[in-house]
Amino acid sequence: MPTDSVSPSSIPSPSQCVLREMLSVAADTHPDRDCVRFWRSETWTYRETRERVSRRAAALAAAGVAQGDHVLTFMNNGPELLVTWWAINWLGAVYVPVNTAARGRPLSHILTNADARVMVSHPGAVARLEGLDLGSLETVLVPPSFGGDAGTVPGLTVRPLVDPGGDPGEVPLARPIAPWDTQAIMYTSGTTGNAKGVLFSYVQHWTMGPEAMHDITADDVCMICGPIFHCGSTLYVNTMLARAGTMAMVPEFRTGDFWDAVRETGSTVVLLLGVMASFLLKAPATPADRDHPLKKAFIVPFGEDAPRFRDRFGVALHTVFNMTEISSPLVAGPGIETPGLAGLPRPPFELRIADANDIPLPDGTVGELLVRSHRPWALFSGYYRNPEATAAALRNGWFHTGDAFRREADGRFYFVDRLKDVIRRRGENISSFELESEILTHPDVQEAVAVAVPSEVTEDEVLAIVVAVPGASVDPAGLIAHLAERLPHHMVPRYVRVVDALPKTASGKLQKHELRSDGVTPDTFDREAAGIRIRRARL
Repeated sequence: MPTDSVSPSSIPSPSQCVLREMLSVAADTHPDRDCVRFWRSETWTYRETRERVSRRAAALAAAGVAQGDHVLTFMNNGPELLVTWWAINWLGAVYVPVNTAARGRPLSHILTNADARVMVSHPGAVARLEGLDLGSLETVLVPPSFGGDAGTVPGLTVRPLVDPGGDPGEVPLARPIAPWDTQAIMYTSGTTGNAKGVLFSYVQHWTMGPEAMHDITADDVCMICGPIFHCGSTLYVNTMLARAGTMAMVPEFRTGDFWDAVRETGSTVVLLLGVMASFLLKAPATPADRDHPLKKAFIVPFGEDAPRFRDRFGVALHTVFNMTEISSPLVAGPGIETPGLAGLPRPPFELRIADANDIPLPDGTVGELLVRSHRPWALFSGYYRNPEATAAALRNGWFHTGDAFRREADGRFYFVDRLKDVIRRRGENISSFELESEILTHPDVQEAVAVAVPSEVTEDEVLAIVVAVPGASVDPAGLIAHLAERLPHHMVPRYVRVVDALPKTASGKLQKHELRSDGVTPDTFDREAAGIRIRRARL
């Protein structure tokens, strides 16, 4: 199946980029090839995958899902999430995945913003919906294969999602699914407000994955160890579908299981985001470090440890720069060495390093990376129900990444830092606005600020600086316990510092840069040093 035959200014055909068409082509041409190997579970051929997707689509249609509808999913990596995602798109409906760590106010915002009447959920997540503003949500469907009782939620119909047996027949479409139709809405944390729903077309997904990942072939087995509720993993799923290749899916990345999963699934290529490569390098060396089938690793971002990873484990190194709103405009590899390298621009895109007024800067100068596309629909189609944020991100006809880059004279781009007031911890983006809003729900907190501070591992740790209500005092351990009940685990601060006042300008504007500069001071509470561990809520 060709993936490189589309010019930068044209769009791929439905058979190249529309999921329903892609799966049909793959199942017709390679029916007995492995489509997905679920680690230590089942393996589906392309023929079987199409049959499962068709049955799940029929079950969703019977539940009232129609072309163009938004459908939420609230599940971990695995057979149920994959078949549900593909069945949603099989119907021409819009896939709206929810981070499985979501709870409280961030989850309620997604529910009220998404305009979805139906959710497909793990039973363990249903209780988190109780007491929230549910927006348009009416029905939660729970696949019986998960086991367990989903319980009830006032105002919702919660019932099993049972696929029909045999051949359910074809669910008719109101019209053919077009490449520019919305495939998904993926929520990405903002820096000055709530999470934004990125409108994601089929053209964008194809440009982001199959076209960009030209070093991944049909002969590869691509391990999916990151969550497929993030675009970072969905683009690799989509790439293997476009190639009619094989993916290997694990529930989540775990350092101790990683190499066993690689060997047992025969994985030859993997994406390692954030701390993953670092964690693998920190594990003790063994004689089996090169006894594996892995040949290629996409390490994002490309840091100091990347060459060490290549030398120890014997894999070719690649990297890519991407965001949910764009489509892998920069790729590099193999044979790369320099930390920070993001790569050379791909033909569908024009890139610029600019100052705060969008004026281009000379090579070697650090500024914000701006992106625009020569291909219609290759960038995101806007933020759902958020025209102000859409206009701000696309001002002057360029998408503003919020990331600091520099371009060298040879045309290569290098990542320098994040300009946006966002914290990135353990591969997750954290909106300081959302976190601060939750900290302020504590009755003893008058003011709150959340900033990133360096981690001894990689990426960021979270520091919360709070001012107590007059006459009250803030117990850091009590604040941590309060937040752990309301927030995803990765948003709970590691550090808490209690101060008398926050630094502000004469006009009252908060000076966050001073707090970042101060960092972890001697009077800062460290929950890890205190023995407080916050675990991911697993389903």
